[in-house]
Amino acid sequence: MRRFYSLAWLFALPLAFLYLLWRSRRQPEYRRHWGERLGFLSMPDSRPVIWVHAVSVGETRAAEPLIRALQARHPDHAILLTHMTPTGRATGRALFGDSVVQAYLPYDLPRLVRRFLDRARPRLGLIMETEVWPNLFAACRQRGIPVFLINARLSEQSAQGYARLRPLVQPALAGLAGIAAQSEADARRLEQLVGPFAPHPCPLPKGERESQGRTCHSASSNASPIHGGGWEGELSLVVTGNLKFDVAPPADTAERAAELRRLFGQRFVVLAASTRDGEEALLLDALLPLELPGLLLVIVPRHPQRFDEVARLIGARGLGCPRRSRGQAATGADRVYLGDSMGEMAAYCSACDLVIVGGSLLPFGGQNLIEAAAAGKPVLIGPHTWNFEQASRDAIAAGAAREVKDAQALAEAVRELYQNAEQRQQMGQAGRRFAEAHRGATERILRLIEPCLAEKTA
Repeated sequence: MRRFYSLAWLFALPLAFLYLLWRSRRQPEYRRHWGERLGFLSMPDSRPVIWVHAVSVGETRAAEPLIRALQARHPDHAILLTHMTPTGRATGRALFGDSVVQAYLPYDLPRLVRRFLDRARPRLGLIMETEVWPNLFAACRQRGIPVFLINARLSEQSAQGYARLRPLVQPALAGLAGIAAQSEADARRLEQLVGPFAPHPCPLPKGERESQGRTCHSASSNASPIHGGGWEGELSLVVTGNLKFDVAPPADTAERAAELRRLFGQRFVVLAASTRDGEEALLLDALLPLELPGLLLVIVPRHPQRFDEVARLIGARGLGCPRRSRGQAATGADRVYLGDSMGEMAAYCSACDLVIVGGSLLPFGGQNLIEAAAAGKPVLIGPHTWNFEQASRDAIAAGAAREVKDAQALAEAVRELYQNAEQRQQMGQAGRRFAEAHRGATERILRLIEPCLAEKTA
């Protein structure tokens, strides 16, 4: 099956670069670093390498607490951070500067991934969430490079899609050193997809491992064992929680939030966070007719290439559109504000009174609600939340969030919370407790992966 997959990639490769050219019309960054997508990269020194792959913005931000912990605990190692999108790369640069090496992951052809591994020489690979690269995983397995799928999630919808490709996906996942799942439900779906795990080649002979008192897997006592197998028949699939609970707001969040509040004025600010295509029109139609004095709708689109498009959408309705990128303040006549900036979501959450989670009103799977809850803001989410299924369910159960079935129900919920400051306060307090209770995934993942890292450096 993998041979047919590789053949398909061979024919698709020219189309992949045409796609990059097409995307570069709006984002010129897509025309850069093409050699890396073919496996050409250079490491600045000869230190051992821990490789972390975070496909785009959300995964890169989620990886921050783990990368910082690895830098603190293993300063003798270099961190190689790979991406697939320019926005992910820009986020990595903003978070880590020159303290990590950044590159694009090559396309999944055997020759390209071999070239990548020859040049990167990773001791350990950590793949964020649910990126499955059969040829890359197979090449790592052949070289004895332990690879973990971390912060792994698999919705019911995605599980059905992967099941149709099970002859390709199952061997790829079964060859991993381990999987750290976000939730019990994610772990069960992954287990159903993978089945029995095949043993991963251990980097040291068994006798030497025993003489050093080491094993290839060591899970936290807080992690929930789901499946045996893997390196030595020990823990292979564990529930470690969601890394996004461990993400701390930037140090300048309070300062930026104060600046945003100055731009918003003394208004009741409803933040539509990380909206997706089509949702902005729904929000404008649902919320603008509300006769709520002082209400200001702040829209922050998920993708920066849509900033101008959303500005035109607002302008086409005859509305003023002050923009964050221009440092413009909302006037008393403005009803909508465009948050067209990157890396400020924590500040937006701190500066608002109520958060609507984007990607959940239409079937996009929902965006991150954890940041809003941790900021102590009441949260409203739509019915489409499979990207954050467990977090959404837990937030609702904790009283930190409410689910609405459509835009009309959303408008009624906004009206209710606008009129009820006590309920907003209760939801905000519940959000902080909810976020605090779910922290700790970073330490659990470290306890899972560090024994393998110790084996590789012994």
